[in-house]
Amino acid sequence: MSKKKIVILVVALLLVVGVVAGTIVHSRGNVTPVTTVKVSKEDLVATVSGTGQIKPKTYVNVGATSFGRITHLYVKEGDYVKKGAILATVENVQPEATVAAQQATIASSRTDVSSYLAAEKTAQANVDEARADLEQKQLDFGRAQQLFNDKLIAKQDFDSKKAAYDMSVATLAQRQAALSQSQAQTASARAHVNQAVATQRSNYDSLDKTVSRAPYDALVTNVPVREGETVVLGIQNAEGSTLMTLADMSVITAEVKVDETDIVNLKLGQPADVTVDAFPGRVYKGHVTEVGDQALLRTTGQATSVSTTGTEEAKDFKVVVTLDQAAPELRPGLSVNAKMTTAHKADVLAIPIQALVQRDPATEAQLFRDHGATSSDAAVAAASRSQTTEGVYVLVHDGNALRVRFVPVTTGISGATDIEILSGLKPGDEIATGRFKVLRTLKSGTAVKHDTAPATAATESSS
Repeated sequence: MSKKKIVILVVALLLVVGVVAGTIVHSRGNVTPVTTVKVSKEDLVATVSGTGQIKPKTYVNVGATSFGRITHLYVKEGDYVKKGAILATVENVQPEATVAAQQATIASSRTDVSSYLAAEKTAQANVDEARADLEQKQLDFGRAQQLFNDKLIAKQDFDSKKAAYDMSVATLAQRQAALSQSQAQTASARAHVNQAVATQRSNYDSLDKTVSRAPYDALVTNVPVREGETVVLGIQNAEGSTLMTLADMSVITAEVKVDETDIVNLKLGQPADVTVDAFPGRVYKGHVTEVGDQALLRTTGQATSVSTTGTEEAKDFKVVVTLDQAAPELRPGLSVNAKMTTAHKADVLAIPIQALVQRDPATEAQLFRDHGATSSDAAVAAASRSQTTEGVYVLVHDGNALRVRFVPVTTGISGATDIEILSGLKPGDEIATGRFKVLRTLKSGTAVKHDTAPATAATESSS
């Protein structure tokens, strides 16, 4: 074979190889790389999050109950106190003097009672004596009357016995009256003692009000006064009338704000996990105990019902989570994040939320038949009748090609990254999940391949 024929043959072979290679490269260039995942069953937990701060369920401002200078403060901010513990004392010279004076009055009144009781006993003895004498005189008068009737004694003797008897009757009556008077004086003296004791109770109350005590086990959260300052009785929270603030930390709550779009999913009793910024890594268990019914403006925190502005802006709702156990290390005002579980389903079909797209099923069906190709006229017609439906792109084998097909789905509860599928898919289906740029423009019938390139931060941020 001549050299010329060999050269022609080699050139022809190279041309054929080039055409084949070009065809392969071109066909590969029309294949879209996508990330995929196979549909499977899993446990799905739907949550709602909110941020806020720790607040005690019960707190009290301990106000001044007596006018005067603070002589001693027994606690400082951050101290734990027991119920009944002394918190502060106010000068008590005048109340103590009043108590002492009244105590002397009570002692004097009780002495009077003792004196009247002695007089009462004397009067009673006099009555007993008069009664005995009357009995004797009555017997004498009876015998004299019998003898007088029998003409055995003179009338003068009879009249004498009768006069003695009448005198005894009068004496007994007089001494009984004296006894009654003595008893009345004793009763009056006892009443004076009771009156003095009642007054003393008032005096003791005034003296006791110079000492402030803890109403329950609590944490001292604020002490706005100092020793030596003068406190006054006044309106609660007024300057000079509040000694300190106590918080009952036996029941701790987390008061958080939840976005208005999530509030409809919250109900009383739902479990919650509370994390505190000051204690990273620790999770406090709790449950929802209050769901606010007033929307709060996000910028001002003011309720919309009292707001005078008509500005449309984002709104939040107050939600209170009560911790299940006491946590002595927590302090009012600490920043928290509460994650409340609104639904929990086990072994349900779920896919990544990012896989969901909105498409027109009729248009997508036509695109699949046309392998993703469509004319401009068809695109205009499809747009005019477009009725988007939520769905995903499922990977299907079409001969030697791997293509995507839009499948409408019905969704259920949403988790942090996944969403429940109620209908449209079955376990084992492979769906396209990204990347976002690809899903945004992906069409049914498009030839795809698995994207094995690692995702970069730049790529993710741009998408």
